[in-house]
Amino acid sequence: MAVTKIWDVKGWLGKVVIYIENPAKTENPAFYEKKDMTETQSQGLADVIEYAASSEKTEKQFYVSGINCSTLTARNEMMAVKKRYGKEDGIVAFHGYQSFAEGEVTPDMAHEIGVRLAEELWGDRFQVLVATHLDKVNHIHNHFVLNSVSFLDGKRYNDCTATYMEMRKASDRLCREYNLSVVENPKRGRTKQYGEYRAEKEGRYTYRSLVKADVDRLIVQAATDKQFFYLLKQEGYEVKRGKDITVRHRDKPRGLKLERNFGTDYSYKRICQRILDSHRQLPPVQSGKKHYHIKGRREKAKKIGGLRGLYFQYCYELGIFTKQKHSPARTHFLLREDLAKLEQITKETRLLGTYHIDTESGLFLFREERQQEIRQLSAHRNELRRTLRTKAGQEQPEKIRKEISELTQKIRKLRTEVALCDGIAERSGLIREKLQAIQKERQQGKEETAHEYRRRSGRTAGEDEPQRG
Repeated sequence: MAVTKIWDVKGWLGKVVIYIENPAKTENPAFYEKKDMTETQSQGLADVIEYAASSEKTEKQFYVSGINCSTLTARNEMMAVKKRYGKEDGIVAFHGYQSFAEGEVTPDMAHEIGVRLAEELWGDRFQVLVATHLDKVNHIHNHFVLNSVSFLDGKRYNDCTATYMEMRKASDRLCREYNLSVVENPKRGRTKQYGEYRAEKEGRYTYRSLVKADVDRLIVQAATDKQFFYLLKQEGYEVKRGKDITVRHRDKPRGLKLERNFGTDYSYKRICQRILDSHRQLPPVQSGKKHYHIKGRREKAKKIGGLRGLYFQYCYELGIFTKQKHSPARTHFLLREDLAKLEQITKETRLLGTYHIDTESGLFLFREERQQEIRQLSAHRNELRRTLRTKAGQEQPEKIRKEISELTQKIRKLRTEVALCDGIAERSGLIREKLQAIQKERQQGKEETAHEYRRRSGRTAGEDEPQRG
């Protein structure tokens, strides 16, 4: 059962080429290692795979094939065609996807099917890069990078329903030829974007999921449809009513049609019905109060400032530190775009907390120390690689390969920490601005609430004390 999908790519062509050629995805030692191999032999094989995938001397990369282009220079060749016909702007490529059912195909079979599919659909006019990803043993799938401009006549590829149906029919026919299952009578309808599908699968938030969460929350809060639209405006949304309800947040350039994006439950009629249904349900009975005990004295607790304190506060605002399941509805909208980056922010926070980095100068010094250590370990690794090619290295090659592998793991960890430092340096200023804006907004809200309370109680700021004659 192969599932197909294709979508356009705008911006930098290199990003999609680098993604599908990623050696971590196109080779998987689990498919090559034998059961009786020792740990040293297995590691040696992994080193050979890593070298082969990154070597500039070989045209072969594990399960990466080029059609009308070389796998090593695919991006440059595609850009040369665009430049020749003066079509370097707009859609730079199309990213295709072909996923197989769990356990049905081997890597060789999947890649062979992918290459045949690409040659049949696009091989006579376009440059195509085909990569089979094996990063998940039970999820073998092909990726296609299709140049948007034909090398034959300079015409752009027409991505439409008709061409997609050709892709799906050709894929199904090839699957039947290889005795693979096929989705019979597939349901037609609006599909999710691949980025959104991946975000949901990885538990990350997207703009669409945040809008959906806001709408669901406000449906429960509202007593009428008018109040629902009023609450949407209070949350910063512009609302346009027609055959479909369109909402757009003030920080976003484009709106979302609710029924079109989220289904029939979000039509105007169903929203009104859901508002009525939510008020017919009685609130759940509270089981009782919960009591918590805190050890030590709060006033004696040491306050953390600097970069650590900044990140700790930000993690609290994002809901990372709370024990209860986090809900995006309770997060300020200025912070919601970072809900999709929780994993990265958590790693940066953990780095600051582990090494007690509180200042920008301390962060810079830590980064320099790590880079110096990377240079030293890399020099030592290069020396071992040279030794391995000599007669002395042939006496104990397994020991040297094991040491090289350990150095590679250390260097990889250090490079990750350097990248986290760069992320902290870039993100910390924006975090500080967002927290200050939120604090200012909350302070204004408190002042407005206090003023409203005094106004309703018949007093103004100057009438708090009686006048004395």
